[in-house]
Amino acid sequence: MVKGETHGSESPVLTPDDECTGQGTGPTSMENESNRTVIPITKSRSPTNFGIVPLPKRLVHDPECPAHFGLLLNVVFGLSSTFIVANLYYCQPLLIEFAKSFNVTYGEVSIIPTLVQAGYASGLLLISPLGDLVKRRPLLLLLCSISASLTVGLAVTRSLVVFETLCFLIGATSVAPQILIPLAADLAPPSRHASAISIVFSGLLFGILIARVLAGIIAQYATWRVVYYLAIGVQCTVVAILWATLPDYPAKNRNLTYFEIIWTMARLAVTEPVLIQASLICMAASACFACYWVTLTFLLGGPPYHYSTLVIGLFGLLGMSGVSMTPLAGRFIDRLVPWYATLFSTLVLLAMQGTYSGAAGVNIAAIVITTIGLDIGQQMQQVSLTTSVYGISQAARARLNAVLILSIFIGQVTGTSVGTRLFVSYGWRASAGLMLGWTAWQLVVLLARGPHCERYTWFGYEGGMEWRKSAVEERAFDTEKGRETNQVVGVVASKDEKHGPTPSPEVVSR
Repeated sequence: MVKGETHGSESPVLTPDDECTGQGTGPTSMENESNRTVIPITKSRSPTNFGIVPLPKRLVHDPECPAHFGLLLNVVFGLSSTFIVANLYYCQPLLIEFAKSFNVTYGEVSIIPTLVQAGYASGLLLISPLGDLVKRRPLLLLLCSISASLTVGLAVTRSLVVFETLCFLIGATSVAPQILIPLAADLAPPSRHASAISIVFSGLLFGILIARVLAGIIAQYATWRVVYYLAIGVQCTVVAILWATLPDYPAKNRNLTYFEIIWTMARLAVTEPVLIQASLICMAASACFACYWVTLTFLLGGPPYHYSTLVIGLFGLLGMSGVSMTPLAGRFIDRLVPWYATLFSTLVLLAMQGTYSGAAGVNIAAIVITTIGLDIGQQMQQVSLTTSVYGISQAARARLNAVLILSIFIGQVTGTSVGTRLFVSYGWRASAGLMLGWTAWQLVVLLARGPHCERYTWFGYEGGMEWRKSAVEERAFDTEKGRETNQVVGVVASKDEKHGPTPSPEVVSR
């Protein structure tokens, strides 16, 4: 019989290749070889997202041969994060242009960055946890499409109120990177978790830096609206790339509702020692990071340096060089127990803050070294902490990530406000001393709980001090293998007790 043909009432014959590739499905008809009558065969509808957007067959999830998460898809995640998170920072260099265009005071437009960040915080709290509830592919396509559509309004509106409202909504829908990061951890093999996360983090941080640079350059030679026209095109490109490359992975936690997801996120924030430890460290680290970059502008623009705005802006390139090292740091973290990677990075941060506190206002070389070192240490610390937090529960990674990012957001707000006031009132040494104290606090929090404590141990040290991840995994494998062996022996022993000892061959022969 020819493949795919039927005789009488038989079902179509499909080979394994047909089943994997989807051949032999869809509206068609086959002819019976004996009587040449046409027999219709019912076929399933082509897969779609939202019922109307076609889903390429090669991206349909198959549990028997799932899509491969390689470097290409990892880079797609990173680039998507770059151009989505940029939405949050285009406005910062454009505030003066906004005031001129809308014919308002600087004070009236100064609220725009705050509205964007407030929208982002709302999205982190209310939207990003959906990654633990619904399919990630349609969720990401929907968020990116909404964000691109709203950006059209930014580019054409003549009303400041409308502009501010759209800024808040765009901030809320620009949380795609915080869905991509847990997704990368879900898809990457255990040996590449930190590397996969670090690539997406690098893309996110490049977006923060590139957005300010692009917006400033474009506004220098054209109207600020061109910045948002560019943002529309970039986001539409991201949507197209995600549509063409992002596999349709199944949803998690289908037994939960949205409100249960939000409730469990709040419960995780107060009951998981690893998450609380990581959040406290991230909060202090992001406060230092924000304080450093805000006060650095004041330090370089005043005595003893008196640098121009252009030269100060070039220090952002030093930040990019530090961010570019993050994927290499991810490979290093993959070889270590995450706690030790956090310890190493925190010690690097402490050394850099000490250097800055001692010589930032004396020699520019100290600022160059600390700018690069702080970026590398900060990203290495965040990747290692994220890796350890994701190990709590694979099913709750989106919620765990939301709690962690919210702590970072709180730290940024604190560092910006407190650091600026301290610098203006008491000078650069006071703000540098504050950052040094915050970094020392991170070390105290980390050392309060050891690398191998049980899940619900709050303080202390358990399970030794092994630093190699491979050795810990091998020990866990041996332990599990020994437990299974003991279970088998126990089952055999219980059977012997129930039925009595097996008679010897001599007794059986008699």
